[in-house]
Amino acid sequence: MDRIVIRGGERLIGEVEVSGSKNATLPIFASSLLSMGDHRFYNVPNLRDVQTIIKVLKNLGVKISGDGGEYRIDATEIGNEEAPYDLVKTMRASILVLGPLVARMKKATVSLPGGCAIGARPINLHLMGLEAMGAKIELRHGYIEAKADVLKGVNLSFDTITVTGTENLMMAATLAQGKTILQNAAMEPEVVDLANVLNKMGAKIYGAGTNVIEIEGVESLHAIEHTIIPDRIEAGTLMVAAGLTRGNIKILHCPFSDMEMVIHKLRDSGMEIEPEGDGVRVVGMKRIRSVDVKTQPYPGFPTDMQAQFMVLMSLARGLSVISETIFENRFIHVSELQRMGADIRIQGNSAIIQGVESLSGAPVMATDLRASASLILAGLASEGVTEVSRIYHLERGYEGLDKKLAKLGANIKRVKEGD
Repeated sequence: MDRIVIRGGERLIGEVEVSGSKNATLPIFASSLLSMGDHRFYNVPNLRDVQTIIKVLKNLGVKISGDGGEYRIDATEIGNEEAPYDLVKTMRASILVLGPLVARMKKATVSLPGGCAIGARPINLHLMGLEAMGAKIELRHGYIEAKADVLKGVNLSFDTITVTGTENLMMAATLAQGKTILQNAAMEPEVVDLANVLNKMGAKIYGAGTNVIEIEGVESLHAIEHTIIPDRIEAGTLMVAAGLTRGNIKILHCPFSDMEMVIHKLRDSGMEIEPEGDGVRVVGMKRIRSVDVKTQPYPGFPTDMQAQFMVLMSLARGLSVISETIFENRFIHVSELQRMGADIRIQGNSAIIQGVESLSGAPVMATDLRASASLILAGLASEGVTEVSRIYHLERGYEGLDKKLAKLGANIKRVKEGD
């Protein structure tokens, strides 16, 4: 199993490019199930999760070709309506094929999902929404079986904000009869990108980016071309890397307008972050200031940036508190940071962090996608050598992060098993 080895202490300097968004690509690829024809998608990141959704779609009979950021997807012929456990178990976002399949094929069989060990992410809101629209749902032997002769528009209000639930039901509603209103909907940029794709395909969706989305059902949709938005979490991770190393980097293709809260908190910590030409200039300061953070649905501080920000606070002057309100198990990286010398205490859903002068390199193990990034960041700022194992988590959501950091001057390399 590969691992990443980092010798800390190098200042990051130079230019780096942000890849396409994982969390936008997955639902957009699933949306191809709603129409016949040859879709073309650009700026697609080369990630393990993207390859998983491709396998799920191919298993359904969808024709997919491409690499190097460009893919062609043709779902004209769907020969199978089942997404099996051996594929779905590796990525929770596979549930995104449920809504499109029921809408177009009138039936679907999808395994109950798996994915990262960061807490229970129930899909009950997806199922309740489809049932309200007229689908008959049964759970059998670990699978969701859904059937609907006709989906009908309804007025739905989510008890809690759900990104994939909003996306799944928005896709299903495009081919439903009448109007669907989703209240307390997710407002993430990735939801907006999906809505833009669906509207290009001929859907009638209004209000994406607000907490009320209206969808007028249409008879059919058609194939399109679309460029995936940049990944705001990767951009935020690179910003933290600059802050930890007192770096001076320019981030190209940075979705600056989608990162208001992250940028606000990083500026509070002492970093300089400003648009510059075709990118964003990020300059780290000699001493980091402590800042409190509470994760919230967009436009609040994203839970996907919590672990990375915790590393920054581990080296800040003073005491900071990070409160996690989205996932109950998202502090499982703390014990690994403590092995590197971080002073962190957990109280309920909060981490109390006393900044230390320095971290010490150590062998550490990644437990989920964002935790893996946080350990690499910690290695950049540590004295000595850090070895991060189980980096397959990293490959789910970061395209060539080690190569991008090396280009900026980091002493980082990937080591194959046995080397």
